[in-house]
Amino acid sequence: MNNVISINTIRFVVLLLLQVLICNQIDFFGFINPYIYIIFIFLFPIKDERLLLLLTSFLLGMLIDLFSDSGGVHAAAAVSLAYVRPILLKSSFGMLYEHHSIKFSTTDIGSLITYITFGTIIHHFILFSLEIFNISNILLILQKTLFSSIFTIILSILIIILFSRNKK
Repeated sequence: MNNVISINTIRFVVLLLLQVLICNQIDFFGFINPYIYIIFIFLFPIKDERLLLLLTSFLLGMLIDLFSDSGGVHAAAAVSLAYVRPILLKSSFGMLYEHHSIKFSTTDIGSLITYITFGTIIHHFILFSLEIFNISNILLILQKTLFSSIFTIILSILIIILFSRNKK
């Protein structure tokens, strides 16, 4: 149990620092920005308390907001992602989720990509909708969601494969 807590604490701090120090400085074409801190929400243990996930997601999003001066949009998007996570897990992994036997290091790569893709798109759409908060700019919201999602999905999958997958 302590091992799981220490791994999640290290993951929380490392992803927070990577997001704040590196990813927040990346801005391609004025609207493409990776948000890799959501990997923490994706990889949070399945068997842990859901309230703990919601609280740590809020804390992570709030810390990103504090460092980014973004007024709470990351916290709202992170909590929203944590809230819909069980639905994403069930639709991506099916019976593995029902039996709480998902191990991200050994799951099918297609299911993992589906899970990361849908979660990232949901997170980014909420994030940019709250950031822009103007329905007349729906094309800008969709554009930022699409391109930032593609960049985030690629980085997230690479990071998860490099650091979470079993070496064969």
